[in-house]
Amino acid sequence: MRTVPDAQNAVLAAAKDMLRKGLVEGTAGNISARMDDGNVCITPSSVDYEAMTLDDLMIIDPGGEVLEGHRSPSSEKLLHLACYKAFDDVGSVIHSHPVYATMFAIAHQAIPPCIDEFSIYVGGEVRVTDYAESGSGGVGENAVAALEGRGAALLANHGMVAVGPNPAKALHITALVERSAQIVWGAMALGQIHELPAEVNKKFKSIYEFLRENPM
Repeated sequence: MRTVPDAQNAVLAAAKDMLRKGLVEGTAGNISARMDDGNVCITPSSVDYEAMTLDDLMIIDPGGEVLEGHRSPSSEKLLHLACYKAFDDVGSVIHSHPVYATMFAIAHQAIPPCIDEFSIYVGGEVRVTDYAESGSGGVGENAVAALEGRGAALLANHGMVAVGPNPAKALHITALVERSAQIVWGAMALGQIHELPAEVNKKFKSIYEFLRENPM
């Protein structure tokens, strides 16, 4: 079971960085990290990231019960908990609403692997989940299916979820997917897009799998 040292500070730093990078607005999205004791540190509901402090973060157990904190945990806590339950090698989960990736999510179109670093850090095309209502258990169930062998998935009509060994790595994947979505969208406007050759994508996927098992 992968955990994150000093999880609270790691979550808070990533939350503020996510806002600075323009991957969310206001209080949208959420970040969590698995702690050494197996419990989860998660951002609260309806607190602006710019004003958020360590005291605002919530600690919940794997069943979603609040253990520490004076606010309500994110309304998407079931998404986070489903990812931790399904993937022992995941130490952090980030749900975001980046503009270009969300465009693909609304169109129910996967983001294809057209750029080397995309496949290396994400594992291949970013799949789109089946639709489930925000905050429901179905969001997590559908995300787990789409995340198999991947570092990110698009949540249909909603946004994106990324997983990694810690919040900083999960945020890197989030930003990379958004940048790739913007590039692919622009390339589609220019004409036909060309994905990486199958043998190259297979090679890069093996690198992704190695990095996922042996995070640096």
